[in-house]
Amino acid sequence: MKRRAQAGLTLIEVMIASAIMVVMMTLAWRTISNTSDSRRTFEKYEEHNHEMRMALDRVVHDFEAAYISRNEDTTQTHPRTMFIAKPRTPVPSIRFSTLGHRVLWADANESEQTVIEYMSNHDPEHPDQVNWIRREQRRESNQPPEEEPSDYDVLMHDIVNVKIELWNWKNLEWVEAWDTTQSDGQRGYLPSRVRITLTIKNGSGKDIKLVTEARIWMQEQLNFSPT
Repeated sequence: MKRRAQAGLTLIEVMIASAIMVVMMTLAWRTISNTSDSRRTFEKYEEHNHEMRMALDRVVHDFEAAYISRNEDTTQTHPRTMFIAKPRTPVPSIRFSTLGHRVLWADANESEQTVIEYMSNHDPEHPDQVNWIRREQRRESNQPPEEEPSDYDVLMHDIVNVKIELWNWKNLEWVEAWDTTQSDGQRGYLPSRVRITLTIKNGSGKDIKLVTEARIWMQEQLNFSPT
């Protein structure tokens, strides 16, 4: 008698087919996962890059409108207008008066005059990261800076360092220190250019530097008193 042909698959064939399906699904999952990771990395890099450009644009805008005034009460310990820069790590200490305040409402009871200060602090959620901070004083006054109401904004998250160089147009040299409040400093005039170098790390952990310059349009003191 002839045997009937076997119907269906053998156990070995089922195991081989299952193994092939597992391998194909694993390859597909890895491809999807790698694509998703690459997209997240790229989006994070683009966000960081956008934040860096916006930060430098804001800083350039602040410096370009910097000014000092001769119409000051010289008996006051803290002048209303100044430009004080001291080199520090990772962010130099910069405090200066500027006409760069952005008035957001047409009927706002405020002017373009303000005092800007740049500083650094450690991120509260990531203590190993350093943020670049912008402090804007509500109004100019002769009070100590720490006693004046101010607004704080994060210019840039997770920086390596910031370097600010000032062009002394009288001595024709780049310097990192400036003080218009001291007789032995740069009393009565401002630098003509400011060079800002911002260093961050890319996704590979390598340092990336972005350099820009700001031109200060009013290098000498404003004087509204009659001559």
